[in-house]
Amino acid sequence: MRENLSQIRERIARAADRSGRRSDEVTLIAVSKTHPAEAVREAFAAGLRHFGENRVQEWEGKRTAVADLAGYWHLIGHLQSNKAARAARLFDSVDSVDDFALAQRLERARAEGATGPNLRVLIEVRVAPEESKSGVEREALSELAEKICGLSHLELAGLMCIPPLFEVAERARPYFAELRRLREQLELRLGRGLPVLSMGMSHDFEVAIAEGATEVRLGTALFGVRIA
Repeated sequence: MRENLSQIRERIARAADRSGRRSDEVTLIAVSKTHPAEAVREAFAAGLRHFGENRVQEWEGKRTAVADLAGYWHLIGHLQSNKAARAARLFDSVDSVDDFALAQRLERARAEGATGPNLRVLIEVRVAPEESKSGVEREALSELAEKICGLSHLELAGLMCIPPLFEVAERARPYFAELRRLREQLELRLGRGLPVLSMGMSHDFEVAIAEGATEVRLGTALFGVRIA
């Protein structure tokens, strides 16, 4: 774990330096989905604080074992509306909001039970026409963002995307550049900053950093091959 993390941090630092940025501008989210609580504890001991889970039910099964850790917990997978209330209570951030009905459910749940800060959310944008990919269409992004900004218990922080998987990481660059462009347009329309661009995974995070990623989501590079 520590060796993997050291190598990843070096790669993040080099990628940031090449694009004229500082490495501390990029947050590493350890994607702990399918990995046991013990792996989360090991990553925390190595210095990581941000963790990403794909499924509400899986996180419910392991959270008790890491309840003493002061981590920041991200839901990065597609969220079904019927699990929104649970997600609003379990996570610090939902990074995959893609429609307003889902946002409304998160809002209601957060309003009913939360005493802490607003729930951070990212809008997932569908940057590729793959049927298997979730996310809001580009054309509907502005309207969705404006509606979310009207919800008092959610804090819209930025955008997220999952481009197609390419053997050559450089081929993902246009998708990352597109998300950055959409963020810039949206900031102008909303008249406020959206500091987060969550993009880039184990196979392409250096390209994502070059295109402005502020959060990268790494699982395999950190934990190894996922357990089925």
